[in-house]
Amino acid sequence: MYKNFRLIGMTLLALSLFAAGCGAPSAQTQVVEVEPTIPSATEAAVEDPMAMYLPDAVSGDIITAGSSTVFPLSERMKQRFEEEGFAGNLTIDSIGSGAGIERFCVAGETDIANASRKIKDSEVGSCAGIGRTVVEFQVGIDALAVVVSAENDFVTDVTKAELAQIFSTAVNWSDVRPEWPNEPILRFSPGTDSGTFDYFVEAVMGPAFPNAEGKADLEAGEAAILESAGTQFSEDDNVLVQGVQGSPYAIGYFGYAYYQENASTLKALSVDGVAPTAETAESGEYPISRPLFIYSDATIMQEKPQIAAFIYFYITNVADEITDVGYFPVSEGKAQENLDVWESAVGE
Repeated sequence: MYKNFRLIGMTLLALSLFAAGCGAPSAQTQVVEVEPTIPSATEAAVEDPMAMYLPDAVSGDIITAGSSTVFPLSERMKQRFEEEGFAGNLTIDSIGSGAGIERFCVAGETDIANASRKIKDSEVGSCAGIGRTVVEFQVGIDALAVVVSAENDFVTDVTKAELAQIFSTAVNWSDVRPEWPNEPILRFSPGTDSGTFDYFVEAVMGPAFPNAEGKADLEAGEAAILESAGTQFSEDDNVLVQGVQGSPYAIGYFGYAYYQENASTLKALSVDGVAPTAETAESGEYPISRPLFIYSDATIMQEKPQIAAFIYFYITNVADEITDVGYFPVSEGKAQENLDVWESAVGE
């Protein structure tokens, strides 16, 4: 058998030499080995300019503070950001919109301010005074919930005018409507550092106390609620929740998310005949709905990639989380506006 293989091999070799000697064309196959190349970080960034803003591509500290209403939403986005690979230190302090903006615009201690109201011109001026230019992102919509205990069996709807009376001059429920019980009203309100308080004064209290020109007097409205007998104020919405839960004659107001978390023990009232829902909040039909914001500064976002990364992650993923948290998403147009503002801030 071995001899047969050897004979066949020699015959094939002879034929190949004969073909070469007769000038028959020969095909030569050249195999070129190419070493695989790994793109550099610079090349990767060119291919995907957003790669540098991925959660696992940044590190360092991120310090935020502000609205107790925005707090649960920012907490959820923090959790998602960390799950996606961010290993730095991200802190979120719930201290109220006014206090959060002060830390950002006056003390300059934070990278992001959370607010349940639009920043005031005076606060923008304070930011400018320390070299910060405010960059605004609307991250959601909140319907401010007016709530009573689930044990309350006499109130289902109030008008804005009645709500202002309840949180100012009325002593007993029967002072508002004769058919309501002759029992003292137990009032629970966010404190003066809260954006929720500011918005309630703007939307409810001010219009109930018009000035000489017939326009809403916010100072008079604020004074009325602050001077109301027995009202308990707190910056901690959980304290307000517990207070309202404690009596069928209690009433309070706070962000819709806190109502949703405690819907089994609280009852949300309709205002002017409109219940707080995603549809009525976005359309503005619900009388006391409001936008939710986070604020930063372009220089901070450029000098601290982790800040730009967190804000980008926030505004591009918040729609997936916000309904579950208890608030309502912004429109597609506003979401695109947020992206445009972000790109302008970071220079993309």
